[in-house]
Amino acid sequence: MNPMRRALAALCLMPLPALAGTYPDRPVRVVVPFAVGGAADTVARAVAHKLGEALGQTFIVDNRAGANSMIGSELVARAAPDGYTLLMQLGPPHNTLPFFSRNVPYDPVKDFTPVAMIGTAPQAMVVNAALPVKDLKEFLAYAKARPGKLSYGTSGVGSSQQLGGELLKASTGIDMIHVPYKGGAPALNDVVGGQVPVGILVLSNVLPHVKAGKLRLLGVLQAERAKAAPEVPTLAQAGLAGFAVPDTWVGLLGPAGMPPAVVEKLRGGIEDALASPDLQERLETAGFEVAAHPSPATFASLLASSVDTYRGIVAKAGIQPE
Repeated sequence: MNPMRRALAALCLMPLPALAGTYPDRPVRVVVPFAVGGAADTVARAVAHKLGEALGQTFIVDNRAGANSMIGSELVARAAPDGYTLLMQLGPPHNTLPFFSRNVPYDPVKDFTPVAMIGTAPQAMVVNAALPVKDLKEFLAYAKARPGKLSYGTSGVGSSQQLGGELLKASTGIDMIHVPYKGGAPALNDVVGGQVPVGILVLSNVLPHVKAGKLRLLGVLQAERAKAAPEVPTLAQAGLAGFAVPDTWVGLLGPAGMPPAVVEKLRGGIEDALASPDLQERLETAGFEVAAHPSPATFASLLASSVDTYRGIVAKAGIQPE
């Protein structure tokens, strides 16, 4: 065997952890399972640029939209776990798809390596200003007196917004009709216009309309107050003790079994990137706050626990996969 072939053979036999020291030595693909211009795409392009600067290699964004993100996610789940094919995903839908579809071709936890949670998007409950309620307590009394008469708009089926609404219904006994939209913008427009009286939507998107007096903000759905509006209580603080839905996140994942050294190199690059004001601004524009704890371990814990939490909400709501 000539020297070149011996070298190639040795390289092929070398375990992935040993190769991690030279990572990345060729371009890295970042799959976005949504169309160009959406929240995940905006974040992916900003992060890819920063990672390229930090790690000295090109990070290429590859949009593979379709099937509510399943097409792009399956591509990454089936890829080699060498760090050269990554996924910029949103959760939900990543951690809720199995509850709404029988045909998800991967496990959202077991088939992926969490690399870093990049940002979280607080979700808020709002009502049209014409609805005669000032706070959550008055809203619940109003809704209980009108079973089946109120509807709430969200960005779509399987969203954290829908599941937050289902948890609210199960926790309080109120009966509201879910109106799913194809995105948050049309849902917000109809809540502002009064066609739908209630909305569960991204906090940053509703705040301008709250300040303009067109919407009334009743609280945020997560366990902690939002950095963007620290004066706004959580729904738990507003009177629903124990109420909370998992953080809605944007994060970077890879196939299961990625070498820890590669994960650590990517995490370090992302942590440095998150300190830059321009990336923080891009995240804010996309509706996210910088993740307080971007580590792989924290991300993995949130991913696993959120699946369990959403499974409980879906069971209470009687939702069956189609």
